[in-house]
Amino acid sequence: MICPAETPEGAACGLVKNLALMAFVSVGSNPTFLIGILEDLGVERLENLEPSIGASSAKRVKVFVNGNWIGLSSDADDLVASVLNLRRKMEIPKEIAIVRDIQNRELRFYTDSGRV
Repeated sequence: MICPAETPEGAACGLVKNLALMAFVSVGSNPTFLIGILEDLGVERLENLEPSIGASSAKRVKVFVNGNWIGLSSDADDLVASVLNLRRKMEIPKEIAIVRDIQNRELRFYTDSGRV
């Protein structure tokens, strides 16, 4: 929890003041909306995959929404570019966070509230 009114820093209260002036705290959005868009962009849902396929392919990346593994994508670069383009056009909420973990072959999207 961050409270810009009551600061424990005492004399260093400018740190919290600057955070309060320059930061944005997400209010959250519906993750099912984002999941639908991801499906339209080519993410294969886990429910629709055969167990033998899995994430074994070297090109596939795991796709997570708010920490839940929802599916696999065969083209991470295109998926990230498409979601960024939608966010820039304001077709999806601007507070959706995108994290690409190349080492672990994961894409993480966050729509939850309370993120600074």
